[in-house]
Amino acid sequence: MKYQAYPEYKGSGVEWFDSAPKHWEIKKISYFALLRSGDAITSEQINTQGEYPVYGGNGLRGYTSNYNHDGDYILIGRQGALCGNINYAHGEFWASEHAVVVHPSMPINFKWFGETLRSMDLNQYNLSAAQPGLAVANITCLKVPFPPLEEQTHIANFLDHETTKIDTLIEKQQQLIKLLKEKRQAVISHAVTKGLTNLPGTNLNSGSAAGPKGEGTDSPSNPNAPMRDSGIEWLGEVPEHWDVNRFKFLCDRIIAGPFGSSITKDMYVKRGYKVYGQEQVIPNDFSIGDYYIEEKHYLELSRYITSSGDILISCVGTFGKIAVFPEDAEPGIINPRLIKAEINENCDPFYVRELLKSEMVFKQFELLSRGGTMGVINIGILSDILAAVPPLNEQGEIVAYINEQKSKFRNLIEQVNNAVLLLKERRAALISAAVTGKIDIRDRQEYV
Repeated sequence: MKYQAYPEYKGSGVEWFDSAPKHWEIKKISYFALLRSGDAITSEQINTQGEYPVYGGNGLRGYTSNYNHDGDYILIGRQGALCGNINYAHGEFWASEHAVVVHPSMPINFKWFGETLRSMDLNQYNLSAAQPGLAVANITCLKVPFPPLEEQTHIANFLDHETTKIDTLIEKQQQLIKLLKEKRQAVISHAVTKGLTNLPGTNLNSGSAAGPKGEGTDSPSNPNAPMRDSGIEWLGEVPEHWDVNRFKFLCDRIIAGPFGSSITKDMYVKRGYKVYGQEQVIPNDFSIGDYYIEEKHYLELSRYITSSGDILISCVGTFGKIAVFPEDAEPGIINPRLIKAEINENCDPFYVRELLKSEMVFKQFELLSRGGTMGVINIGILSDILAAVPPLNEQGEIVAYINEQKSKFRNLIEQVNNAVLLLKERRAALISAAVTGKIDIRDRQEYV
């Protein structure tokens, strides 16, 4: 609202902007620029390091040993879900066949035109939902508001200045989100290794546009709780009355899903007994999925039947995808991508789930896998995990505390995410207002 409008406007006759300052022209892109796709390059020719950057439809892809452009250029993504996105490239670089390179045929300010293209939301002109792609010939026929070159430069300088400020605010908000997630993990890890004693402070002051200031927690901290040395260097002290056991002693049974050959595609039916896998565990939603087997196969694979309170662990892919099988889920079995841990009566399965997701357990996986990536979890490694285990009633208190903390952190993170969305909306609105002439910055000396 601090910017003034131009004194006079004229109708545009163009769908994406309704009017333009009276002295501006309205031109087809083809009048002042050529749009050409880059050149093909194979994935084998692209490396993580190299002399010349390679740009594709979504920006930087890597580096190569040759270049096909030299100078300052606007790049438009040509294919994929993000087709129509705008990037800038400078100096010597390779533009792949998935990038459209803008070649001006008359003097223009390339930053002004790049931001004009960004405001046009070129993705709406893709030709296919299955494999979205832009038809370059169609884009060149589109009309844009075309100010004099001096004004193009003013607009570009203005947007550089103002969007940099907004981008800095966005980056701070994103750093805050990362900090909140780290604090949340620290609180959970502390609760399952030290209990509700000497809890790390969770008073948070974001100092952000989101506004969650001083939203803290009233922790049931007890700094005088007696502690003892666990005898494990990386675990340190634990509450005096806790046990330290290997994971296998918390379970009645640990079973990996059946071999792939035990469940074949021809066994699946429309209704019957459900086959559970990562599809349900990763989102922690056991209502989804439509893989079923008949009763006879269900009985043949009875050792893989999962019951209420079982811990289900994704054993292929990134570790940490863990769920407790709920009471109201359909009866069924696990598939080969899951491990089932039947927790004994001395443990709360929801406590065990938080324990397995803690930093303490991740450190052990790193040690036991000898620095491997742990893309696959096996029963042997899982069984040897050491766990700090409080009495059953205390486990329930810890779970309740963790759930409360998760809710508070979730609310804070949501507030910051909303602030980021608002900043991005303001950024887009400011760019659109500047390139369509809704605001007049000609007399603002800081942008000249």
